[in-house]
Amino acid sequence: MRKFTASFYLDYRVLLALASLAGVAFFLAFSALTYRIGFPLDDAWIHLTYARNFALHGEWSFRLGQGSAGSTSPLWTGLLAVGFLLRLAPYFWTFFLGWAALSLTAIRAEDIARRVLFSYRPRLPWVGLFLALAWHLTWSAVSGMETLLHGLLILTVLGMLLERSHRYLTLGLLAGLSVWVRPDGLTLLGPILFTAFLQEADWRERGSALLKVLLGFGALFVFYLLFNLALSGTPMPNTFYAKQAEYAAAWLSLPLSARLTEYLFPMLASPFVVVLPGLFLWVYRVVRERNWGGVAGFLWFLGYVGIYLTRLPAYQHGRYILPAFPSLYLWGLLGMAAYLTSPRANLHLSFLWRVLTAALVVLFQWVGAAQNARDVAFIETQMVETAHWVNEHLPADALLAVHDIGAIGYFTPNPLIDLAGLVTPDVVPFIRDEARLAEYLNVSGAEYLITFSEWYPQLVEGRTALFQAGIEQFPFDDKMGVYRWR
Repeated sequence: MRKFTASFYLDYRVLLALASLAGVAFFLAFSALTYRIGFPLDDAWIHLTYARNFALHGEWSFRLGQGSAGSTSPLWTGLLAVGFLLRLAPYFWTFFLGWAALSLTAIRAEDIARRVLFSYRPRLPWVGLFLALAWHLTWSAVSGMETLLHGLLILTVLGMLLERSHRYLTLGLLAGLSVWVRPDGLTLLGPILFTAFLQEADWRERGSALLKVLLGFGALFVFYLLFNLALSGTPMPNTFYAKQAEYAAAWLSLPLSARLTEYLFPMLASPFVVVLPGLFLWVYRVVRERNWGGVAGFLWFLGYVGIYLTRLPAYQHGRYILPAFPSLYLWGLLGMAAYLTSPRANLHLSFLWRVLTAALVVLFQWVGAAQNARDVAFIETQMVETAHWVNEHLPADALLAVHDIGAIGYFTPNPLIDLAGLVTPDVVPFIRDEARLAEYLNVSGAEYLITFSEWYPQLVEGRTALFQAGIEQFPFDDKMGVYRWR
């Protein structure tokens, strides 16, 4: 019996890894056939630039000799650096890491389902398969970003809380590690402390649990603070401040209903729409059973989305809240699994739900692959092609003022002024004030301006583009241009 169980356990892990690989390969093939293989976000090139400089020169910098805290995710950047040492970067190693994160996320979800639901023992691990093939997660796996690694850590922590784990030192360490992936990992401390306080029976055990959590978290978080302070003089990376300064005013001017709609859309434009009833069933169950870890996880999700709702737009498929999606999907699937394996389940409705879910997973994989291919085409035809043009036509020492520095920074050696403030924090206080930006560029000696005209209409007004990116195959509304500034 033990041999059979171990063999089956290995089998479903392999199946989920293969399913994840199939999804990643499908997205990459679709992208290659549409235009070419690449990354759907320019920010991926920022991580890769830091990773290359760290691996080949031992510097944590975007431009050699200028240490900076422009990478939001030191741990992800460090993992990417291995690819340069192995000479497998930028593409193969990055996609390999994405596939590994997706596989482990699907396996972890399946493990949690089998541990918390004794009635869930299918031969086909459909909970894990749902996550392995959910298009938002596949898109994250090929994005070149830390999103899915962060989602895996969140799922691991919230899963342990759901399983009523008492491994508080481990939970604290995982929360501390998550901050090295993204600063918002700090929020995981909330549900861990909440659960530890309510789950333990007396004040002595509570005190011991809270102390272990804080020790584990602090052991990694202190070094994170010191790391950023040494690089930039601030406790958080530059992006933490720059993104909020760039978007906050315009975003908060929108009605709350518009902001809610923008955040709800990525959740519902996916197969999750058919497991939404399961989410309500599962929340009801954990509340009724006083599973404080489950309650804490759901409260964390509401708070996590709420924080971003008040700070940043949900652009690029809700990329900032995507790390919460694996846990959200799991809760909905657990609710459905509990119903489908109960005596009161209607056999016909259960069969119909399974067929509909499988169909939507496949359909959205196609939709997601097409969207990813278009995202990649945008980055390649705008940012990457502009970078190649700069390399061929501008002096290597010309000072460039750039918005969207990823590909420009990776493919060109030019000194840069980052208009988004990620590696030029001086501009953050006046990041959307074009008059003050113009003064800054004049004083700094900028020679060329590289941006989309819609981003800075006053800066580009009256200037003729020396180069304008784009091809007829992909007629995007706005195009990146290179303008002579001085």
